[in-house]
Amino acid sequence: MLSDLKIHIVSFDNPYPPNYGGVIDVFYKLKSLHETGVSIHLHAFEYGRKPAKQLLDFCKEVTYYQRRNFVNPFIGSLPYIVKTRNAPELLDNLLKDDAPILFEGLHTCYFLTHPALAKRKKFVRMHNIEHEYYSKLEAVERSFFKKYFFSKEAQRLLEFEQVISHADAILAISPGDTTALLGRYSNVEYVPAFHPNKEITAKTGKGRFALYHGKLSVGENDEAARFLVEKVFSKVQMPFFIAGDKPSEPLKAMVAQYEHIQLFDKLSTEQISELMQEAHVNIIPTFQNTGIKLKLINVLFQGRFVLANDLMVQNTGLQSLCTVANEPEDMIAQLKILMNQTFTTDLLEHRQLLLDKGFSNQTNAVLLKKIIELA
Repeated sequence: MLSDLKIHIVSFDNPYPPNYGGVIDVFYKLKSLHETGVSIHLHAFEYGRKPAKQLLDFCKEVTYYQRRNFVNPFIGSLPYIVKTRNAPELLDNLLKDDAPILFEGLHTCYFLTHPALAKRKKFVRMHNIEHEYYSKLEAVERSFFKKYFFSKEAQRLLEFEQVISHADAILAISPGDTTALLGRYSNVEYVPAFHPNKEITAKTGKGRFALYHGKLSVGENDEAARFLVEKVFSKVQMPFFIAGDKPSEPLKAMVAQYEHIQLFDKLSTEQISELMQEAHVNIIPTFQNTGIKLKLINVLFQGRFVLANDLMVQNTGLQSLCTVANEPEDMIAQLKILMNQTFTTDLLEHRQLLLDKGFSNQTNAVLLKKIIELA
């Protein structure tokens, strides 16, 4: 498809491989915009992930910048996630032309209000209400120093957030975040999350186990996994799998007590997808309701039954596709019911209908392109 639109996209991290929350949205946004004919110059901060030639399949240019991780996280008024992404050469490169700029996350907004960019079209993708996200990370963190850091970072992010009022449009990732941001800013647009799924790959029939998966090094996911083991999985004699990178020692110790619960570490994205498809129930509680959980979208495209809590599904438009339970005894009761049901073709077709309406990458890329062109 022909297009004369060129855009700079500033990413908080190298989006390849697309194997965790925010970078999944960035990567599939790049891919989908490219398919609409947009010419992309990607600017990515790196801190541990190697430069990826695969990004050149979608980007005209890719420039990497070293994140300044040596900065003291407890000093200064700027959020740590912002002041470590302030490479002067980024500004120099953005000034080489007058193309629109999409800042991915509050993390990348150090130069958003720079006078040299005053006349440029600028857009901010909000992956979360960041100060709320960090407050909730603080609540589940056990380390004193990390807890203090998350608390201080939440305060700084709350104060810094007002810079996004200088953007031509703020691109919220969920209906709930859209409502929250509209309470403070007028220039908010809802652009649903981009994701790896072109079509539903969920299988009809039955699976033999229930699955919880997530990046287990993240406090929220560790908390959810430990909650499930203690309050749900340990109470029911059916096979339960937990999958994700870097499980904590307390989680490992809890799982080791039960023969019917298995923990899988260091799986590839493909192996996680295979588990999602083979599971009979994907169980995905969360204790944070910021943003939208990409794992919810993924399990609806790839898995059979989905058991979630209110915080996972509220304000997503996807509640009707899930079984919702909040208390452990209710989760246990719903699990027992679901494990005796068959995932039918009718259920699959109903799901396809609703997902096509809101979560088509192609449709949402066209929407984003239109927002940029009309700004």
